[in-house]
Amino acid sequence: MKFATKAIHAGIEPDPTTGAIMTPIYQTSTYVQESPGKHKGYEYARTQNPTRTVLQNNLAALENGKHGICYASGLGATDAILKLFKPGDEIIASNDLYGGTYRIMVRVFQEFGLIFRFVDLSNPANLEPVITATTKMVWIETPTNPLLRLVDIAAISAITKERGIKLVVDNTFASPYLQNPLDLGADIVMHSVTKYLGGHSDTVMGAIILNDDETAEQLAFIQNACGAVPGPQDCFLVLRGIKTLHVRMQRHCENAMKVAHYLQQHPKISQVYYPGLESHAGHVLAKKQMRDFGGMLSFELKGDSMPEAIRVMESFSVFSLGESLGGVESLCTHPASMTHASIPKEARLKNGLKDTLIRLSVGIEDVDDLIQDLAQAIA
Repeated sequence: MKFATKAIHAGIEPDPTTGAIMTPIYQTSTYVQESPGKHKGYEYARTQNPTRTVLQNNLAALENGKHGICYASGLGATDAILKLFKPGDEIIASNDLYGGTYRIMVRVFQEFGLIFRFVDLSNPANLEPVITATTKMVWIETPTNPLLRLVDIAAISAITKERGIKLVVDNTFASPYLQNPLDLGADIVMHSVTKYLGGHSDTVMGAIILNDDETAEQLAFIQNACGAVPGPQDCFLVLRGIKTLHVRMQRHCENAMKVAHYLQQHPKISQVYYPGLESHAGHVLAKKQMRDFGGMLSFELKGDSMPEAIRVMESFSVFSLGESLGGVESLCTHPASMTHASIPKEARLKNGLKDTLIRLSVGIEDVDDLIQDLAQAIA
């Protein structure tokens, strides 16, 4: 089954009671049992919900995985993965990653004894020298947030599999439409479903997709035991959003490419970070492991003036200034003070994240309007 067909049909059947083509919202907290412990597969809504079950099956199919598990947020999914480990275990992560991921690793789980090391994994050769006997997992984003660096999933996987280390890929920026990390050797795929999968800026959710039965059982236990589950209304909204994922992503990619080319030629722009540009350091790798280049890009103004960058962001009329990404509407974000503010400035600058960087989530509006908005804001 091709992707567009899976997005609409995989794991989804008409409601057996009414024949409803859309999965119903099972807004219930509990289920009637015939006898103590004897039920029809559902007992309590934290443990299972039919709407959530359908979404989890659909997500697993989109990532070519066996198990899908949903959480109340992307960080809820991250939290569940980190709970697979114990004090003294070491996790190596990309040094260019979402600020919330850095925060939960350093400010929460490091306090419980997990060890984190942040490494530039855009070069796979940097991984093996830092692996120790206590390294249990490697965590990567590709493309990274917010500098759009590429990490070679297959190359990293070859190293982790040889050492018996789990590889987790945050696939939020790419979405399953553009990239399937499990097919490239990853053990676990994580999504902030809030973003492209939901696609309409109206729900918050996270998901994990994997093939290993034992790890899936552990994660399902954590989901139930710790309770970070999404409600059925949110699951319904995401199922509805996924039905147009392939159409939306194609327009995101087309618009972002045109915006990137416009910015690259603008006399006031010093740097554009977009893997679709041939000048991008990861362009060849992006062509190899992605089907297109995505809707995310970042850029810097000449002169590195913080007040000028702020003026530009405040001058947009079509691009909205706000957190998040992946919705149908275009957003601009200032990573240093918003999405990545929890990362110390020294660490941000060391990794190349300047205070003047502007990140764009290019939506699916008419691209001529987006370019006109950029022109008037930067002028």
